[in-house]
Amino acid sequence: MIGARGLCAALIAAFLAQATGAAALTLVETPSLSARVAAGKLPPVMQRAPREPLVVEDTGGRGWKPGRHGGALTILMRRSKDVRMMVVYGYARLVGFTPDYQLAPDLLRAIDIEEGRRFTLHLRKGHRWSDGHPFTAEDFRYYWEDVANNVKLAPIGPPRIMMAGGGSPVFEILDETTVRYTWPKPNPDFVPALAGPRPLYIYRPAHYLKRFHIRYGDKEKLRRKGKKSGRRSWAALHNKRDNQYKNDNPRLPTLQPWVVRNRPPTQRFVFARNPYYHRVDRNGRQLPYADEVVMNIAGAQIIPGKTGAGESDLQARYLNFSDYTFLKKDEKKNGYKVRLWRTAKGAHFTLFPNMNVKDPVWRKLFRDARFRRALSLAVNRHEINQVVYFGLALEGNNTVLPKSPLYRPEYTRKWAAFDLKRANALLDELGLTKRNSRGVRLLPDGRPMEIVVETSGEDTEQTDVLELIGDSWLAAGIKIFTRPSQREVFRNRIFAGETLMSVWSGIENALPNADISPRELAPTSQQQLQWPKWGQHFETRTKVGEAPALPAVRELLTLYQSWRTTPERAKRKVIWRRMLEIHADNVFTIGVVAGVPQPVVASTRLRNVPEKGVYNWSPGAHFGIYRPDGFWFAGANTRKNR
Repeated sequence: MIGARGLCAALIAAFLAQATGAAALTLVETPSLSARVAAGKLPPVMQRAPREPLVVEDTGGRGWKPGRHGGALTILMRRSKDVRMMVVYGYARLVGFTPDYQLAPDLLRAIDIEEGRRFTLHLRKGHRWSDGHPFTAEDFRYYWEDVANNVKLAPIGPPRIMMAGGGSPVFEILDETTVRYTWPKPNPDFVPALAGPRPLYIYRPAHYLKRFHIRYGDKEKLRRKGKKSGRRSWAALHNKRDNQYKNDNPRLPTLQPWVVRNRPPTQRFVFARNPYYHRVDRNGRQLPYADEVVMNIAGAQIIPGKTGAGESDLQARYLNFSDYTFLKKDEKKNGYKVRLWRTAKGAHFTLFPNMNVKDPVWRKLFRDARFRRALSLAVNRHEINQVVYFGLALEGNNTVLPKSPLYRPEYTRKWAAFDLKRANALLDELGLTKRNSRGVRLLPDGRPMEIVVETSGEDTEQTDVLELIGDSWLAAGIKIFTRPSQREVFRNRIFAGETLMSVWSGIENALPNADISPRELAPTSQQQLQWPKWGQHFETRTKVGEAPALPAVRELLTLYQSWRTTPERAKRKVIWRRMLEIHADNVFTIGVVAGVPQPVVASTRLRNVPEKGVYNWSPGAHFGIYRPDGFWFAGANTRKNR
C-alpha cells in the first residue's frame, strides 16, 4: 500500500497502461456464446464489452499466459452459503489489489485522488451489467440516495467507512460515467475498502432494484410481493433481493465473471459466464476463460478425500496443512498437483478470551492483563509447532509478520515464551491459590477453573492443538474442554456473551505498512471475538453494544481514529507501533503459531494457477488476487457433464 499521492500516481499509471493495450484490440467471439449471437439473442462481443476493456497481462512475473475458452471449473464447498465465495474468488472490484499488493483500477477506468479526501471515479464507457443494462453513475446515485441514506433500508445510515472525520461525503454526478465523493477530511480507508474480499459496495443495479423500492414501485404490488415472499415490509423485500456479496439471487445483475444460475438450497450450484464482462486478454478473448463454474456441496470432513480423488479442479478452502501428505500421495494418479502457498495471518491458531462474556467472575478475570499473560505463558508453542506443524510454523503472538516493515521481534515474543513458573506466579498473584482434589484452581466463587473453548466445527487440527494446550494449562491449574458447533451458532454464542473462549485465526493482514488501516487492532467490529460488544458499539455508532471498559482498549480506539485523520506516513507509523506495543503487552488474543503453509490443489490441466502464492483473506481474497477468470484448461474438458 502507498500514500494518497503515490496511490493516485499508481492508479493513473495503471489506467494508462490498460488504455494503451486496449486501443487497437479486436475482440474474438466466445465459442459457447456464438449460437446465441447468431440467433440474435445476444449482441456480438464488440458490443458487449466496454469500449475500453481491462486488458489483462502478466503481473508480478508469475508466468501468466493467454489461454482459450471452454470447460467447467469444479470446486467443492461445505454449505449453500458458500456461494458468496464466488464473489470473493471472482474479485471484480472497482479498484483491486494486484499480486504485488498494489492498487489498480478494475471495474473503474481510472480514479483521481486529491488531498486524500476527494475521489473522482471514472467508469468504463459501454460497460454493462450481466443482464446487458448499462452500468452508469445512476447505479451509484441510487445506492447513495435511495439505499445508504434511506432509514428503512439502512437504519444506522451509511457504512462507517463512508463517514470520514465524522462527516458524510458530498456526492456528485459529473456525467453518465463519472462520480465524485468529497469528504471534509481525508478518508484513507475508502479505496482499500473497495478492493476488499467483501468489498464496500457503493453501487447497485438500480434498474433491477427500483421495482422493490417504495420511491419507485407501486405500493400495493410491493405489499403483495412482500407477502408472497414472507417479508413484512418493502424494505425487507428490497434487502432480500439486494445482496451482491451473498450471491444468492440469480436475478440480481452482477459485474462478476460468473453469474449464479440456481438458488439455495441445493447440492450443486452452477455459475455461467457473464457475457458482458469487462476483462479481456491481449489476444482479444473476453474473460472468463471457463464457460462455467460448478460448485458441489459436501461435508467439510470429506472435502479433503474428494479433493484427493480428483473431484475438484481448484481447492484450498476446507483443506488443512494436516491434509498435505495424504493429498500429495495421489497427485499423479488423479491428475492434480499440490502446491504449498504462504499464509499471511497474524496467527494461524489464536485463542480469544471473551472480555464481554456474561459470567461476571470470568469477565473480571479475562479483563485482567495478568490473567491473559498467564494463559499465554502456559502455552508450549514450540511443542505444538513440532508435533502438529513439523516445525514449519512461526511461534509467537498474534501480530504482524517479519516481512512487514512494521515488525519488531518483541511484538512476537512478549509474554509468549513457555514459562509455567511465571504463569503460576501470575495466577497466584491474582489470588487464585485454592485448588480442588484434581489440582484444578478454584475461581473466587469456588467453581473449578474450567474453560470451555468453542470452535466452529470438527477440525482435527484444532483438536490436536487444543489437546496440547490443555496439557500445559492443566499444569498451571486450568482445565479446558472443547465444544464444536456450526459457524453461525458459534458466532452468535460469542456475540451473546455465552462463550468463554473461542478459536479462530488471528490478524487477517499481517503484512501491513503504515498506510494500511490498523482497524483490526482496535474494537471496530462485532466480528472481533475478544470484544464483540465493544466492536459493535463502534460499528453502530454507539447505538448497540457497550463502550470499551479498559483504558488500553480505549487508547487503541483513539489511536485508530487518529490514524484515519493523519496524512503523514511517519506519524501513521508511530500510531501503528504504539498499537502493536499495546497488543503485545496486553495479550488481548493468544496467538500460538503463524505462517502455516496452505495446501492448494489444482488440476494438472488448469493453467495460470501460480506455483507460489499467498493464500489470505485480506488483502488477497484467497484466489481472487490471482484472477481465476484467467485460469484455463489445456486438453479436453472431461468434467463438463459431472
